[in-house]
Amino acid sequence: MISQAPARPRSIQEALKQSKPFHSLGQEAYLALLRTADDMRRRVSLVLEPAGVTLQQYNVLRILRGAGKAGLPTLAIGERMIERTPGVTRLIDRMEEKGWVVRERCTEDRRRVWCRITEKGLQLIEALDAPVNAVDDLLEGVLDQHELTVLIGQLDRIREHLVRTAG
Repeated sequence: MISQAPARPRSIQEALKQSKPFHSLGQEAYLALLRTADDMRRRVSLVLEPAGVTLQQYNVLRILRGAGKAGLPTLAIGERMIERTPGVTRLIDRMEEKGWVVRERCTEDRRRVWCRITEKGLQLIEALDAPVNAVDDLLEGVLDQHELTVLIGQLDRIREHLVRTAG
């Protein structure tokens, strides 16, 4: 029996069906990063959708679970979100309607609103932990621990550079 060489991964140029070369390596890396993030996002969405949860709602639930019983102000939740959105209040409105979070005005500063995860929200996110972790673990099937550590460090450097050069 003749063994075949493993298939070469499709390049981002092939995935996008782009016939012309990219403007630069930076552009190619940027598009590869966006496409890869979108592919991972889609995988996680497939896990969350049957439970009626969006990625942003899941992110808020994780943030609030991590905050513990004290909860967090709405603005702090927005700052901690992976995909930052100006509509955090509306997002939390919908989550409160579903019984996943509760809000309470701060007694010292009525402008501040504290959010906490409810028991129903905790049960929901705990049921989603294993299937979401399984999607996260897909990366470990492709990259070894050292490669993942290097990738994380490189992404950290890119984000830091973007923060420093923000106009």
